[in-house]
Order: sequence, then structure tokens, then C-alpha cells
Amino acid sequence: MAAYKSKSKRIAKKSFFQVEAPLTSVGINLYGSSVEEMHEKLIKLDMTKSLRGKSIELRLRVLNESGKLVAVPISAELMGSYIRRAIRPGIDYVEDSFETECRDYIVRIKPFLITRRKVSRAIRRALRNSAKEFIKLYIKVKTAKEIFSDILANKIQKGMAAKLKKIYPLALCEIRVFEIKEKKQANESEREKIKEDFDKEELEIKRES
Repeated sequence: MAAYKSKSKRIAKKSFFQVEAPLTSVGINLYGSSVEEMHEKLIKLDMTKSLRGKSIELRLRVLNESGKLVAVPISAELMGSYIRRAIRPGIDYVEDSFETECRDYIVRIKPFLITRRKVSRAIRRALRNSAKEFIKLYIKVKTAKEIFSDILANKIQKGMAAKLKKIYPLALCEIRVFEIKEKKQANESEREKIKEDFDKEELEIKRES
């Protein structure tokens, strides 16, 4: 009688794996069969509770770093519901979208401004151009990680509002979208020059505020 061998597939046991997210205080656990399986996974975090009602969705990419899972942010976006609540009759809003460079990445950024009253097209154009100039100068000397941290801490928005109030006072001054596009090569001498320019600009804002 011929021997009959039964083949059984090994079913990988699944469990929860802890993921570190240095920029947030949120505990993240992913369900899967191995650490390797989690590598390059994308996750979304609603930061509304952590930011006390300010609705930002953070997208992160999970990386396997020597057996430890770390979530790295790749985009931050202000939720549409938060913007809709801020819009009132008798106001104007100003938005923009452009690509620029920080220290380590080429990024896309979309500022969003709401004025306290209806304003002329010339004022809206001046606000848009001034916001773009400020943002480019601000992020040029910072890493993407530092920029994500500053957006969550409202640091960029405060600095931009202080600069723009010389043109027209705003009811809302926000970064609607910040996302990483691709890696870039750093130029140290150019970066130092831009940092000096930004330090001078920041000193002016502090004196005037």
C-alpha cells in the first residue's frame, strides 16, 4: 500500500505590532503576521483630539528599522470639515499651491487664508505672494520632520500670520496641505545663506509683533 503524505500549509500566527511615531503621542498598533509585512505600509491618523479640536489628518509610512517599526510622516492635511466651519458670509479666502524645497526633500505646500472682511483682488494677491515668500524662506533651512512638528505646533502659522497682518488682518492663517514629494541633494553653502536671511526676517517679525 502506497504511503500517502498529507501536506499542510503553515498558517502564520498574527498578532499586534507596536509602531513608534515620534511626532505624535498616539499609540499605534498594527495587526499582522510579521514585522517585515508591515514595512512600507501607509497609515492615517486623525490628530483632532491631540490638537484640541484642530482637525489635521496625518499620513505616515511605516518603516522596518532593524526589527523596530517606526512611522514617518509623509503628509499633513487640514480636514475639509474644519475649513468649512471657519468660512463665514462676508469674508474672502486666499489659497495657493506650489512645490518648493526644504533641507532634505522637495515638498508641496498649500497655504489657506481667511480674511475678516471682503477685500480687493490686489490685497488677495499681495497676501498670496507674501505667504508664499515667507513659507519658502521658512522651510528652506528645516528638515521635513521639523516642518511637520512646526505645523502641528502651529509655529509656522503664527509666524506667517504675524507677517501678513501688515497687509491685512486675518481670521484664519493655516497650512492646508504639506506633503513630501521626493528626496533632494542638500547644498550646504546655499542653506547657510538662506538661514541667515530667515533669521533676519524672524527678528523683524518679533520686533513688530
